Amino acid sequence: MGRIKIDMPENYSFSTSLTVRIKDINYGGHLGNDAVLAYIQEARLRFLSYHHYTELNVEGLGIIMTDSAIVYRGESFYADILQIDICVQDFTKYGCDFYYLITNKKTAEEIAHAKTGIVFFDYQERKINEVPAPFKLAIERETGLLNNTNDG
Repeated sequence: MGRIKIDMPENYSFSTSLTVRIKDINYGGHLGNDAVLAYIQEARLRFLSYHHYTELNVEGLGIIMTDSAIVYRGESFYADILQIDICVQDFTKYGCDFYYLITNKKTAEEIAHAKTGIVFFDYQERKINEVPAPFKLAIERETGLLNNTNDG
């Protein structure tokens, strides 16, 4: 089986830091792979909160993660401070991709590259919905993908 490769973006629009907890250290003495997925969820929650959203309310819709990929590039240990940079792109009719660059804040060593695909979901109707236009617009403005010359 070939190795997973994630084509990481060049620019990120959001950054947060998390400290590696003792409970996230595995028997190998370093950050466990299960904890990395939890860390990117926490980073995504912080990103959404920054935009005044939650995973259950993005313009009235929730989100569901449809897939995830993580490529490990280095070790991390107890009490390391990790910087998680986020970029949202690759919009489709129903969703988009979140990219996460995880680095050791002190050494700048890359710890992991990750990507999660999400779709927007109406939990009351139990069905997938289109990407909310205000969310997409906010992300496009933030990342510079939208021409802001008409903003007054």
